[in-house]
Amino acid sequence: MEVAQRLRQLRKELNYHNWRYYVLNDPTISDYEYDQLMRELIELEHAHPELITPDSPTQRIGEELTEGFSTVEHAVSMLSLDNTYSYQELKEFDCKVKKSLGVDQIEYVTELKIDGVAVSLKYDDGIFVQGSTRGDGRAGDNITANLKTLRTIPMSLVKKVKGLSDVEVRGEVYMPRREFSELNRTREQFGLSAFANPRNAAAGSLKLLDPKEVAKRHLDIFVHTVAEPPSEDYPTHYGVLCKLKEVGFRIIPHFKLCSDMDAVISYCEEWVDKREALEYEVDGMVIKVNRFAYQQSLGHTTKSPRWSVAYKFPPKQITTVLKDVLFQVGRTGVITPVAILNSVRLSGSTISRATLHNFDEILKKDIRLGDTVLLEKGGEVIPKVVKVVLETRTGKERVINPPKTCPVCGGAVARSRGEVPIRCINVACPAQVKRTIEHYASRQAMGIEGLGIALVNQLVDGGLVRDYGDLYFLEEERLRALERMGEKSAHSLLESIEESRHRPFYRLLFALGIRHVGVHAARLLANNLGSLDRLVKATVEEIVEIPEIGPAIAESVADFLRDSRNRKVLEKLRRAGLQVKTDVHEVEKEVFSGKTVVLTGTLNGFTREEATELIVSLGGRVSSAVSRKTDFLVVGENPGSKYEKAVALGVKIITREEFSKMVKEE
Repeated sequence: MEVAQRLRQLRKELNYHNWRYYVLNDPTISDYEYDQLMRELIELEHAHPELITPDSPTQRIGEELTEGFSTVEHAVSMLSLDNTYSYQELKEFDCKVKKSLGVDQIEYVTELKIDGVAVSLKYDDGIFVQGSTRGDGRAGDNITANLKTLRTIPMSLVKKVKGLSDVEVRGEVYMPRREFSELNRTREQFGLSAFANPRNAAAGSLKLLDPKEVAKRHLDIFVHTVAEPPSEDYPTHYGVLCKLKEVGFRIIPHFKLCSDMDAVISYCEEWVDKREALEYEVDGMVIKVNRFAYQQSLGHTTKSPRWSVAYKFPPKQITTVLKDVLFQVGRTGVITPVAILNSVRLSGSTISRATLHNFDEILKKDIRLGDTVLLEKGGEVIPKVVKVVLETRTGKERVINPPKTCPVCGGAVARSRGEVPIRCINVACPAQVKRTIEHYASRQAMGIEGLGIALVNQLVDGGLVRDYGDLYFLEEERLRALERMGEKSAHSLLESIEESRHRPFYRLLFALGIRHVGVHAARLLANNLGSLDRLVKATVEEIVEIPEIGPAIAESVADFLRDSRNRKVLEKLRRAGLQVKTDVHEVEKEVFSGKTVVLTGTLNGFTREEATELIVSLGGRVSSAVSRKTDFLVVGENPGSKYEKAVALGVKIITREEFSKMVKEE
């Protein structure tokens, strides 16, 4: 397989799994499998930097933002950690650090890796003023009210210490094992689905809009990092941790100052089995270079710090019996086999099902109904079938055959040449329709608040909606008749649907759910072709001529627009008065035509999304990292390390005031 094709495949798979994990909270592969795919992508992009695209998962940091909360820009990005799975990889990390710094020995701080939700806590003059999630790494959800329900977060510091009164700390919110078991027991009593693990339970709890409900979940927190070194009075991470405890924070437990990597490995080994005695889930250890000066010298990539790494504990395994296989249908029609298992306890949670990924995987592992299978909780989160225990076979096991028709609608299924998944090809399939409407209403698409999974199911199952075009013709009276839908909720939903009529054309293109068309590709199509009419008339050859649009996207767009059923839905959207063309006067201005722009800091008067939309509408391209190819760096308040790098590379700096003038001048 050629490199470019493999890169496209990896990006597609990783973006899909990001969506499953962060948006749906319903991942289908283990952390380990995800990390292996990501590692392959990083290595290929490193070898072929000319093939890196803006929509690559390597160009982002973390999760999608949650609806219902205001957005907080992080003064210092909340980066995620690179993972290692062997002591040899830790030694390789140590060698890279020493080589980069030109030293022979490094002190590390080794800490437990709490399996929870990353948050940031900001204190002004010793008073807790703001708490937020990681979000996408650059901006997160303002969950201050919810975090105030955690009694271990000090509302004010117990003592003021120089350099630590105005501070931003990062920590991990978690749900203790006992609280997790009690919560699931209560949910099951009320007929609600149980959370898969404590981390999911903690994440779901922090997304509740009522702090009183959050308080009932009994969440807790450990603080483990300062966003920036406080001052020269604190030269080491270890020293800051000790001081944070002194001023009132519940700091990460069982951390140790290690003189070298051998001591780190010894401490990691010590906790492999001991972790089971803890009251909270731990899925590994975090290793950090101790001296802040070294940390700053090492810097970070767009995704991860170069001075820290996570060591993931080996996954645990158990055997159970595969009783049945169910087939799930996704938004694009992909049919995924799911194993139904005899329930077993594994790494703190009850496992009764596991994804089998696809039918090629079933064939390769020779998995059959009735088999005893070896389960592994990859990355301590998602269960997967590692292999069949062949010694236990009795001869009564049955072969698992792929479905000949769609398990939801009974329509035809097919497998495209060169692709692994089997798909339902009926675009009117209820399962596809539901997932498509969810995508259409999502935050990055049309941003229709209140249109969640449960309501989408009701609308489709009740015959009120057959496609997303029908959303604009819903009647309030029929909405109010739905279960758990009162007058206020129905009115709010219709207001949000009304607001979505005014979303920019590129967001509508993204919302349509065309295969391979992400937000960036949608922007390119909207800005280069200008209108839905031109897009419908464009040939594959014309679409491919647009910079950064490849054959796969062009063919997918053409296929979508050729389908008569899709054309009928587009006509509904026209009648509903949606934006089906790009604002002409914005395109004509093109202040940033052909330029690559990077944003840093808080741009008062503009959200990050608004600034990005303005730059793209004026002919520019927004990148997340400063390089020699960057034309402008737009600098707001509290800029990060991008500013220093831009100065070093001679990139032109634009202030917030200059940016405002550029985008407003005719």
